[in-house]
Order: sequence, then C-alpha cells, then structure tokens
Amino acid sequence: MNFEYFIAGRISLKSERTFSKLIVRIAIAGVMLSLAVMILSIAIIKGFKTEIQDKVRGFLGDVQITRYDLNNSFEHSPFTLDAETQKMLKNNKNIEYFYPFATKPAILSANEEIEGINFKGVDKNYNWTYIKQHIISGRVIDFADSTAAMQELLVSNYTAKRLKLKTGDDFIMYFVQNQLRPRKFKIVGVYDIGVEDIDKGFVLGNLNIVKRLNNWKADEIGGVEIRTKDFSKLKPVADEIFEQLPQNLRSFSIKENFPNIFTWLGLLDVNTNVLLILMLIVGVINMITALLIMILERTNMIGMLKSFGASNWSIMKIFLYNAAYLIGIGLLLGNILGLGLGFFQQATHIFKLDQANYFLAYAPIEFHFIDVLALNVITVVVCLTVLIIPSLLISKVSPLKAIRFK
Repeated sequence: MNFEYFIAGRISLKSERTFSKLIVRIAIAGVMLSLAVMILSIAIIKGFKTEIQDKVRGFLGDVQITRYDLNNSFEHSPFTLDAETQKMLKNNKNIEYFYPFATKPAILSANEEIEGINFKGVDKNYNWTYIKQHIISGRVIDFADSTAAMQELLVSNYTAKRLKLKTGDDFIMYFVQNQLRPRKFKIVGVYDIGVEDIDKGFVLGNLNIVKRLNNWKADEIGGVEIRTKDFSKLKPVADEIFEQLPQNLRSFSIKENFPNIFTWLGLLDVNTNVLLILMLIVGVINMITALLIMILERTNMIGMLKSFGASNWSIMKIFLYNAAYLIGIGLLLGNILGLGLGFFQQATHIFKLDQANYFLAYAPIEFHFIDVLALNVITVVVCLTVLIIPSLLISKVSPLKAIRFK
C-alpha cells in the first residue's frame, strides 16, 4: 500500500474541519473557473481569427496576380495569362483553385441615392461556394445564359440598404471613364460578408462587361485570384508563385492587401497570452492558499508522522497528492464548464457581437483537442511545481512543538 497516497485520501474532502473545507472548495472553484476561462479564451480567439480570415479570403482569394506596372488605381491594367503560367498554377499542389477577374470603378444611382463602388467582374470559373454561404436573398449569377448574365449583379446588404434596393430591382450603374458609361443591371442576389471594407466596396458582375467597356481582347483579364489549400503556409506559397511569374506580372498576398485587419488579428494573440497567464496565476494562488491552510491545520499530524519516522519528503508527498486530487476535481469541472459553454454557443449563437465593430454577429468558437489537452497538462504541471515551495514549510515543523501545539 502507498502510505502517502492512503493518508492523502483520508484527509482530502473527508475532513470535518469546516474552515479548511471552505478553503478547499474555493481553491477547486478557482481552478475550475481559471481553466474554463482559458479554454473559452483560446476557442474564441481562434474562432474569431478563422472567421475573419475566411471572410476576407473567401471574397478576395489568398493571392492576387496583376500586371507589373505603376498603376495603383482600383482598375488593374490588362494582361494575358500565358499557357506556361496557367500550367504552373494548375500543377502547384498548394493551390486549391484560381480564376480570372477584373475591377472597374463605378457609380450606383437608385432611388435618388448615389454610391461609389468597385465593379468586380468574374466569369464561369468563379468559385461561388463562399458567396452562397452568405447570400441572404436571391441567387448567384447564372453564366449558362450568357445574355442574361451580362445584366445580372450581386450587391452587398450594406449597399442594398444604402440605395433602398432589393433582389429583383433594376437600376443604372455609371462606369467611370473619360465619359461616364451607363449600364442597366438587375439585382439577382444580396450577400452579407460582414467586413465593411468589402461590403461597401464591391459588387459582383460579369467579367465580359469590363472587357467590353475597356475594349480589351477576349483573352485579356485584370488579374487572377488564387485560393491556397493551407492558409498557414500563405507566405511561402505566395513567395513561390511570385518567383515563377514572368517579368510582366506581380503577385501579393491578402495579408499585404489588408495589413490592418491581419495586424489587428495578430495583436489578439498578445491579449490571449496575457489572459492565460493571469488565469493561471489565479488558479495557482488559490491552490497555494489552500495548501498552506491544510498544512497549518495538520501541524499535529505532521509532528506525529515525523515522530514515527516519516521523512519530510514523504509528508510533502501526502499534501502534494491531496493538492493533485483537488486540482483534478477543478480540472474536471473546468473542462465541463468551458467545453459546455463553448458547445452551447456553437449551437445557439446566444452571445452576440456588434458586427459593425467586430465583423461578426456572434462570438465564434473553435475547439482543438490539442489546445484543451495542453491547457490541462500545463495547469497540472505549473500548479504542482509551484506547490512544492509552500510544502517545504513541513521541513520547518518540529515534532515536539507540533505535538504540543493546540
């Protein structure tokens, strides 16, 4: 029989001392709340970053290829994507898909309201998967009917509200050139990305409209948008693409295109680390307090065990076993609380956010088993390691004085 483990089991929660029971319960509650907050913090931050990244890259791709020139306007210079470059993109195992596009500044006019916008033209190769997830009314452009597709348009919910438009409405768009070129369009769908810079900046239409207005050749485009398979490898993939492009083309990643958003997301990691450290400190302080009180209340027992020949380390192990038991209960309850609240939020989206400020209508949750496991292991290791220090108080207890102590 393990002597230390047996004694620890007898003095754990079976103690008849009311004060020590209260302190023990407070310590367990402290560990539980600390772990639950840490689990939810990491899950929310990771969910938040994933959602924002998906919003930006879902609409604009991960990497954009444009013509290499001094043009810094919203309207890119035309170029032809040669066969060798197309082959390079198709054979790149890190690329999920790519498609051509072109943009052109325009002015929307409807219901006595005017709004500046960027017309983004795409063709039948465009991947509508992301847009379909965010359409709140209508449908996407149907390229099967080439004539009808020239008049179909998707607008954001932001733009639709500003101009008092809805799905099925017709309106006039004026394209900005030496002379304004009016075109009539019909709204076939309204989407809501949730990122203001995108929602108020773009509408989606047919790439052939831009080609006709600019008198481009049939194979000329304004750019290529690329979606990578693994966003965490964006930089090396973007660098690889850039190195293999011909001299007349250049590429840049979405992080270079929207540095403010991704810098802000990077700063969230700092806030998370600070919160994790604070929560871990709270749990450790609670356990140290509980252990010190248990040691002080068990001074007589410590003296008797020493008089029977028990070593300081053996007695220390008794209290460390007891602390580990309390930490274990706290971790179990903390996991139940943290994961329970997280899964509840995933299912109900009950905790809302101001979408205008946070780009999201609700607090997102993204759990990873490795994160939860790491938090549990780190909490146990840190707490037990730190608890060795107050347990050294046992070595200062004199058997004679302890037995006489009342």
